[in-house]
Amino acid sequence: MNLTQSLYRTLFAGVLLTLTACNASTVTLTHVHGLAFSPDGQQLSVPSHHGLAVYSDGQWRKADGPEHDYMGFAVTRQAIYSSGHPAKGSGLPNPFGLIKSGDGGATWQPLALQGESDFHLLASGFDSGALYVYNGHPNSQMRSAGLYYSLNDGARWRRAAAQGVSEVPAAMAVHPVDKQQVALAGNSGLYLSTDAGKQFQAVVQGEQVLSAAFSLDGKSLWFGSYADTARLSTLDLQTLQVSALGLPDLTEDAVAYLAQNPAKPQQWAIATFKRDVYLSQDAGKTWKALAQAGKTLD
Repeated sequence: MNLTQSLYRTLFAGVLLTLTACNASTVTLTHVHGLAFSPDGQQLSVPSHHGLAVYSDGQWRKADGPEHDYMGFAVTRQAIYSSGHPAKGSGLPNPFGLIKSGDGGATWQPLALQGESDFHLLASGFDSGALYVYNGHPNSQMRSAGLYYSLNDGARWRRAAAQGVSEVPAAMAVHPVDKQQVALAGNSGLYLSTDAGKQFQAVVQGEQVLSAAFSLDGKSLWFGSYADTARLSTLDLQTLQVSALGLPDLTEDAVAYLAQNPAKPQQWAIATFKRDVYLSQDAGKTWKALAQAGKTLD
């Protein structure tokens, strides 16, 4: 069964995570645009259509800061990068282009392409800070659609040929240290480049790959896929061997986002297209539900 159409209908209709405060202590996830731990590992953030949801100390809350529509979202050791659209009444350019926060999302600095582009696919190296985006439309710095990267916070963009990939990617990940290593996921499989996106090698074929994240030690690539059922796997970057991990019971659902805790490497989180969020303390062997169908669980 090919879940591409049904999953992406769910993505754009409901997993983009709008934050609804039902009362002082309840946050409902109606849209989910990403998933990331803070650099100190103290909180898990979910960017959304109306700001950030945060899970910390066993509780959910709405984060401080503007309730922007955060789309592409990447957390590095030094900063957060995002794209999307400004909150109503903010007076900021729409779309954002590329923006950056050095205080956990409380305030944001415009970097590039304000009023021109909204990058739904944006990824960055956790320690390198290398930024990669997939641009759907030409703008003043990108003459055509495709894969681009920047090594100076968006001041200059370079086009990556992405040879070996013939489809629009569903997800993207950047190696934490190696600026040249980037992964693309799509309906046909998982692709890996070691030359800044010039050439990609298919490392997983025959199944839809819908999410990807490099482990922070740089040794493996985690990815969520679908082939008759949801799967979660790791790719050893040295041997290219794929190993299966466990998952909660996901019915006509799949892993949309993955994140590893920088302070607790055994701790991983996943978010699904149907707005479930799970946390593992043992590198994917067992999972605890933090949210189900958008309902947060404290």
